[in-house]
Amino acid sequence: MFSSWEAFLGILGIGVAVGGISYRYNKRFLEWLRFHSIGTRDYIAERLSSMFIEIPPNTILIGQFTLSFGLGSVVFLLLLPKWFLGLLLGGIVMIVGWKVPKPVVDMMYSRRVSKLVAQMVDGLGLMSNGMKSGLSVVQAMGLVTQEMQNPIRQEFELILNENKLGVSLEEAFTNFSKRVKSDDVEMFVTSVNILKETGGNLAETFDTIVSTIRERVKVENKIKALTSQGLVQGIFVMSVPPVLGFLLYQSDPDFMRPLFTTTIGLIVCMVIVVLEVIAFFIIRKIVTIDV
Repeated sequence: MFSSWEAFLGILGIGVAVGGISYRYNKRFLEWLRFHSIGTRDYIAERLSSMFIEIPPNTILIGQFTLSFGLGSVVFLLLLPKWFLGLLLGGIVMIVGWKVPKPVVDMMYSRRVSKLVAQMVDGLGLMSNGMKSGLSVVQAMGLVTQEMQNPIRQEFELILNENKLGVSLEEAFTNFSKRVKSDDVEMFVTSVNILKETGGNLAETFDTIVSTIRERVKVENKIKALTSQGLVQGIFVMSVPPVLGFLLYQSDPDFMRPLFTTTIGLIVCMVIVVLEVIAFFIIRKIVTIDV
């Protein structure tokens, strides 16, 4: 058995080690903490602003804390007096609640970009026909804002408003490509800016861009159809453990109860959840092919 003096020295040594590590890496830890709090807030605010959704950054930060620490605390309190289970599930809810807003906003942004790129086929075709009839680029863009719906109408209206306020058309197009991260948008902006400086037939260029976008969409749809089978197979394989566990619990509850009431059982459940999440991302990575 250790004496009280030896225990004191051991605790003191651990404290000194923790203090030394904290002092050595405090700047990195603070940078990491800022990136996952203020940095995430600013990222979400910027993404929402690029989608014409204006939410104050402080409101976003309050929402993050509510989804993470708020829901985690509620889960912990609901599971008392089972404090271990409460800490485990509350911690999981807290982490998920903190991480979920960013990918949700990214998904909203990706859908908006995809919709805008799909609208560019009709929009650029409309611009091409307008310029063939004698309209300028600005007038052709005004025609698009009158005839088409959001999000392309919002983006083109912002370009026109910036141009009316004194921003050059080239710079307004560059800002458009910064807001909408897409190869097709970049190709459109680069073509317009170069041809306005060097001269050229913008109408024919727009027709070429439309053909390129159409062919790329065809290839993407074909790849999506070919990879959908692998994705469905992965979903079925991932659903086997929870479905099998539910059936076993229905047939023999006493046999399965320790899995949810003991510490070892809860650890096993947590490992299963982690492996399921890892498998989901691996399968998604395999079946995702960039065009």
